[in-house]
Amino acid sequence: MNQTSNKIIKLIAVYARVSTAKQEEEGTIETQLSAVRDFIERNNYTVVQEYIDNGWSGDILARPQLDQLRQDAKQKRWEAVLIYDPDRLARRYSYQELIMDELREVGVEVIFVTVPSPKNNEDRIVHGMKGLFAEYERVKISERFRLGKMRKVREGNILVSEAPYGYIYIPKKDKVHGYYKINKEEAKVVKMIFNFVANEGLTIRGVVKKLQELKIGPRKSKRGVWNTSTLSHLLRNKTYIGEAYYGKSCAVVPERPFNVEKYRKIKKTSRKIRPEEEWVKVPVLPIIDRSLFMSAQELLRANFELSKRNRKNEYLLAGKMWCSCGNRRTGEGSQHGKHLYYRCTDRVHNFPLPPTCTESGINTKIADKLIWQKIVELMSSPKLMSMQIKRWLNEKQKEVSTSVVNVEVIKKEISKLKEEEERYTKAYGVGLISIEKLRGYTISLRDKICLFENQIRQTQEEKRINEATLPQKDEIEIFAKRAMETLHDLNFEAKNAIVRSVIDKVVGTQKELQVYGFIPVEINNNGSFCSIHRHCRSS
Repeated sequence: MNQTSNKIIKLIAVYARVSTAKQEEEGTIETQLSAVRDFIERNNYTVVQEYIDNGWSGDILARPQLDQLRQDAKQKRWEAVLIYDPDRLARRYSYQELIMDELREVGVEVIFVTVPSPKNNEDRIVHGMKGLFAEYERVKISERFRLGKMRKVREGNILVSEAPYGYIYIPKKDKVHGYYKINKEEAKVVKMIFNFVANEGLTIRGVVKKLQELKIGPRKSKRGVWNTSTLSHLLRNKTYIGEAYYGKSCAVVPERPFNVEKYRKIKKTSRKIRPEEEWVKVPVLPIIDRSLFMSAQELLRANFELSKRNRKNEYLLAGKMWCSCGNRRTGEGSQHGKHLYYRCTDRVHNFPLPPTCTESGINTKIADKLIWQKIVELMSSPKLMSMQIKRWLNEKQKEVSTSVVNVEVIKKEISKLKEEEERYTKAYGVGLISIEKLRGYTISLRDKICLFENQIRQTQEEKRINEATLPQKDEIEIFAKRAMETLHDLNFEAKNAIVRSVIDKVVGTQKELQVYGFIPVEINNNGSFCSIHRHCRSS
């Protein structure tokens, strides 16, 4: 540390966070930083670096700037971290303690502007209790907010951000709550769409084409044309017969996300339909009569049942084929399966506009035959499998992180947390705290225990990979021999099951196919390796 005018100058980092774009626009981040700068000036600190997470929720621990701060702390670039308030670090008390403990272990002090930092064990206990009660209060506020919205809806009020096509949402003004007003121009189009289906018997794609011919576009669209999914949702929406519903779905974390990213501002990006008895009905002005609506539903069901897409042909690589343009290829052919192709979905996505991809279809029988032959060849060849396993092992060992986690220290921390959880349980047993408070305390502790256990598992996995050895020659030969005996003369279902477990995706054109995937092979320490093509991953 430097000394100037007999005052100690402490080198610090600054961390700030806002959770919404609205807060960014209102200058909340600047308000934090302004208070932080005043604090810095009063205490004669020197700022080395600022870490700012804009638009990140405090309920998410994986934040880009916070991760960078934690990484830089280990390199001792500064002596302390200054934060406006503990809830700017994290909304959950368990997350606050996790980060603060991590920083203390590397000798970095955590300083808050609004509250004094804990100096001893007694201060830490008081700080912890305040954090737990604050977290409990946030849960109560959230629940009161939810119940308030439900009460307003049951009173017949509309709570939405945007009205369906055909309506205009009039927001709350003075004592008049929000409601739907019919948009006359859009209402004409809605009636037209239902008539196309119910009275003229058009399919959804037929309606898309008809609207394009009439030059009628949707309310919002970059391409200026109707999407089949938009029309499908519109034709099934009971709002048009005067029955709007609130709470039909809820936000959930996707089970199979399209993009697996380390940093996600919103975790719950999927929707899950709630049971119908939980829906709250809100009466609105109808645009069409019930008989027209029901006729359209019957035609939609009939069209679906008669659709050629429901007459399945055998596509061995279904769901695995991709076009070189980046879109999927789907199976398409005649009803009797004589001429089958994997075609790019670009023309489907762009309908009714012309397709942008010029790649031709890939003959299904030829592609399926070639891929299956290569799978049999690789799984039946001890030499090829040995080469791929050895290459994979060498690459994987190079990728293993050099960071070393002290497992024994983490295990001690887990024991402390479990003891703390047991104390809360005993307090509940003798009636000192309620079941709600017990849940609030133990949930945060379990989150922290889970994080530590994940670190231990990751360390053990890295150790396992480093200590892994190649399977014995006779083991590979036995596997290849069994594969040779088993893979010939299989029916389509058996081949398809193998393809789904072995191949990740196939990308290509009529001239070339690139196969990505892995073949699980047992190794000496109960692990598994991949061995197919040049792009592989662990099973």
